[in-house]
Amino acid sequence: MSSAWLDEVKWDERGLVPVIAQEEGTGDVLMFAWMNREALALTAERGQAVYWSRSRNKLWHKGEESGHFQQVHAIRMDCDNDVLLLTITQLGHDPGIACHTGRHSCFFQKLENGIWHTTTPVLKDPHKIYE
Repeated sequence: MSSAWLDEVKWDERGLVPVIAQEEGTGDVLMFAWMNREALALTAERGQAVYWSRSRNKLWHKGEESGHFQQVHAIRMDCDNDVLLLTITQLGHDPGIACHTGRHSCFFQKLENGIWHTTTPVLKDPHKIYE
């Protein structure tokens, strides 16, 4: 496969593009991350999500430490070519956990009356995920 499709992405000044991971079936938004060109190419090639970790400054194959892999069903790009949407199935030791806090989704806090409330439970203690 030619890599010309990667040139159509509008990478930011750091060579990154924002990515939303959405669960197939439920439509739940599980997480937000970044990809560089290599991460996107690897994701398309492997069918599993590979991101760029800004904090570690390296490629991050989702699940490499936690065992919570993401099978990618579709990669979509928005109308401005500057945001990607992955349709995924969360796989691994504890299917359904996408967040490093041990929750289903990283978006577990909801603003109500000026206060952030935790809306979903921890499914597995993160210390047991990353031992």
